[in-house]
Amino acid sequence: METSLRCGGDSRALRIHAKEKIPLDSNIFLQVHGELDTRMGEPSLLAASVRQFFPDLFASAGIGVQYDKYRKLQHFARGKMSFPVTTDGMLQFTIKGQSHHDKDFKQTNFKGAAEFSLGVYNVQGDQDVRVKLGFEVFEKIPYLQIRENNWSLNADINGRWSVRFIL
Repeated sequence: METSLRCGGDSRALRIHAKEKIPLDSNIFLQVHGELDTRMGEPSLLAASVRQFFPDLFASAGIGVQYDKYRKLQHFARGKMSFPVTTDGMLQFTIKGQSHHDKDFKQTNFKGAAEFSLGVYNVQGDQDVRVKLGFEVFEKIPYLQIRENNWSLNADINGRWSVRFIL
């Protein structure tokens, strides 16, 4: 189980996030995750999804359900595909998208992004660093992520930011 502390995003309160991936097949797994808002003392997110990876295509797809304190119950679908830019695979171009639907499938929200990611492995010993520079298509917002084995920093041009520490 991966557990992390998160701060920023749409809430300035510290959140405790837990995620578990349960293998169903060699390339299919059930992912469940939840988040506890420490200021409110209640869950801010509960979700379950089935995800499938397509290693030959550098792609993944998933469907699931999510309950959060703002939108109640939602259904979602997501997909992602990466294209190696360099022969060693350190630099990749990725396109990804999500659609969120309310419980009656009447309201739909879309998210999509295109990003470049550069992975630098074994910076010091087992320390890996990844830098992503992307553009959220529907909101028209550029963003940046710097991620190390135990933490990540996310920021966008509108001043939104978040920090994550993996426990």
